[in-house]
Amino acid sequence: MNTERLFFLREECDLTQEEMGKIVGTKKYSICNWEKGKEIIPLSKLNEYSNYFNVSIDYILKLSDNKNKIINKCTLDKKIIGNNIKSIRENNNLTQRQLEEILNTTHSAIWAYESGKTMILTAFAYQICKEFNMSMDYLCGKTKDSVIKQTESFLYVKYIINTNYTIIIIIHNFYT
Repeated sequence: MNTERLFFLREECDLTQEEMGKIVGTKKYSICNWEKGKEIIPLSKLNEYSNYFNVSIDYILKLSDNKNKIINKCTLDKKIIGNNIKSIRENNNLTQRQLEEILNTTHSAIWAYESGKTMILTAFAYQICKEFNMSMDYLCGKTKDSVIKQTESFLYVKYIINTNYTIIIIIHNFYT
């Protein structure tokens, strides 16, 4: 799971790790560990980042390069997430046992997630999204659209000849 955008989002807003910790209700060392990929950020904290920076969870986790703003700022609801997990599983014609094997977890864990008794671990939620090409924002109830929103991009190449008559190539990647 790629969480380097946690760092870039924080840096773009000129926030320290300590300030970010206060915003999401944790300590500086947790922010540091999440940004470096040493620890997996809890889904609830990931949602707080999404709400604070007004970007999708898909964008934060690099499931999408679309930085468009998410309108639905919300707190996570275990029952909604559970229903969405069940829906994804059923739409892919899987039993709970088969999903358990994909996630390498127990049948009781799948039951607890789907029934809304337990919040799914971020790593499992991410794995479901990658496996079935689903939006993490959909899984978390932040959007009704289950498809990951990608942006179209194009390259702009600019050639500059400097005073030494060397060609400098500048490439920009633009997203629409």
